[in-house]
Amino acid sequence: MIKLFVGLGNPGPEYAATRHNAGFWWINQIARQLNVQLVSERGFHGLVARASVQGTSVWLLLPQTFMNLSGKSVAALARFYKITPQEILVAHDELDLPAGEAKLKQGGGHAGHNGLRDIHAQLGSSDYWRLGIGHPGARHEVVGWVLKKPPLDEQIGIEQAIDRAARAFPLLVAGDMAAATQAIHTSTPPRPKPPRKAPLVADAPASSDGAPS
Repeated sequence: MIKLFVGLGNPGPEYAATRHNAGFWWINQIARQLNVQLVSERGFHGLVARASVQGTSVWLLLPQTFMNLSGKSVAALARFYKITPQEILVAHDELDLPAGEAKLKQGGGHAGHNGLRDIHAQLGSSDYWRLGIGHPGARHEVVGWVLKKPPLDEQIGIEQAIDRAARAFPLLVAGDMAAATQAIHTSTPPRPKPPRKAPLVADAPASSDGAPS
């Protein structure tokens, strides 16, 4: 069961549309879906909303510390409400995934992502869940790449991945991670099966005079 949903990004209008803010985009969509408003909470160094989903209290969090200090915000809220790493999901931009894809996983390394790196350090654990939202990039130009706006075709793909992950939100709250994974990892709807062809009707055997018998 996920109780704390975190979106990573940088605060400020100059960063709002950049690739690095994909986690912010997802949390904002979830907030609209739940009809809740994220408000500033100084003690948690971020924008926070609390909602009741399926009888369970869940929190949405947008750290306002800038990306490199994201863990300061995540750890503050998690410790206050006694939320374990296994009950936390962090949505972030994922350089190694193509635009239009998203990937859900638990644990693992931070792969050089500074937001994840700080969350690792502040929680003292890598056992939280991650929702990587894809945007293809040039790894040798990471900083310049992630702080740019994606072109329209990438933007559409990223938005589709966010929509798909947002629809899986109830599964994440319920802790049905297998079903959530299947829903999120399906990047395109399955092709409809072709209609079954009617069986061929064999010609009636001909009589000796050539007419059908």
